[in-house]
Formats: sequence, structure tokens, C-alpha cells
Amino acid sequence: MPESRIRKQAADKKKQASAESAVEARKDRQRRVAAPGSRRWVPPTFITVGLLGVLWLVVYYIAGHMIPFMSDLGGWNVLIGMGCMAAAFAIATLWK
Repeated sequence: MPESRIRKQAADKKKQASAESAVEARKDRQRRVAAPGSRRWVPPTFITVGLLGVLWLVVYYIAGHMIPFMSDLGGWNVLIGMGCMAAAFAIATLWK
């Protein structure tokens, strides 16, 4: 039995729509750009900076009076230690 013109036109429109959607999907894939660089440096960096801050505070409280530059800094040592820990937290937010 022969196909009607209406069915044939509907089938052609469907093929055209699927081809257009495939072209659109290809364009979408091409538009996506990967993030520049990798973030593999983040975990070692934030762990190191955080531990440095904790170590700074521990050394200051245990032996700060024996280390000349630490005794000169006085209360600023707390700010340095806490600043390192805050910087580690800020760096940790970059991790994906």
C-alpha cells in the first residue's frame, strides 16, 4: 500500500528535526570549555598552610620566649598562626 503525502511529509519533518537537534547538541559540546588548569595542587597546599599555622602557634606557646624574632612579634604571633589557618580554609574552597 502506498504511503500518503502527509505521512511522508511528517516523516521528513521528523528526520529534519532530529538532524537539527544533533547539530545543536554538537554546538553545545563545542561551546563547553574545560576549567583552565587542574586543581591537584589545592589539597597539598591547604594542608601544608594549615599545619604551618598550627605549628606556628604551638611553637609560639611552648618556646616563643626562647626564639628571638617570635618574642619580638609578641601577640602578632597569634594573628600569624590564625591567619595561616584562615588562608588554608580559603584555599580549601578552591578544591573541586
